[in-house]
Amino acid sequence: MTQARYDDVADFYTSGFDSTGDPATQGLLDLLGPVAGLRVLDVACGHGRITRELARRGALAVGIDISGQLIRKARQNEQNEPLGLRYLHADIAAPGVLGDDDFDVATCNFGLSDIDDLDAAITAVSAALRPRGCFVFSILHPCFAGGKDISGAWPADGSYYGEGHWTAGEAKSALRRQVGANHRMLSTYLSTLRRHGLWLDQVTEPLPEPDWDQAHDADRKPVFLVARLVKLPPG
Repeated sequence: MTQARYDDVADFYTSGFDSTGDPATQGLLDLLGPVAGLRVLDVACGHGRITRELARRGALAVGIDISGQLIRKARQNEQNEPLGLRYLHADIAAPGVLGDDDFDVATCNFGLSDIDDLDAAITAVSAALRPRGCFVFSILHPCFAGGKDISGAWPADGSYYGEGHWTAGEAKSALRRQVGANHRMLSTYLSTLRRHGLWLDQVTEPLPEPDWDQAHDADRKPVFLVARLVKLPPG
């Protein structure tokens, strides 16, 4: 498998992103609701930050990520504190990675912008969900224009309408300076999801923490987007 962007920053990522207390993650968990006894697929699971929280809430969780280094760390965490988790080192966008109708719920916390082939990934997620199953994801809001020392959802010299992979440059966007991100318009996300039978059910736009808000004037701009979609049966 091709080396993933996160392989080179695995230590940085795991040390800086190991909490589930941020507003976007809390928004995702809130939209998920109770997961006890449900089979849950955590897409772009990284080192298992959300996967482990799902297991603690009683889910039968499986994590999948393209980064071998992050999956190695996730499996080490599972060995140190067993929660009954299974991790797949695989590209969600590759054909045949997952079975059909295997999961009640799928999640993706800030991972969609790291996936280059969104259409293939959503194809796989939709196929993996049972009818009436839910997909809940969080992302940096596609309309976020940036703030002081933090990059927005698209390049400073670009436009909201210019989609593609790019690398951030602002001082406080430390992760995106290293791995970049795929910017897509909100309409692109929603159209792709709808095309694969995932219908928007609920959406929330959480405010960032107060100190972040004061620093970046984010009370006047959308920063995070969290959405819950339902897979409707055909016909």
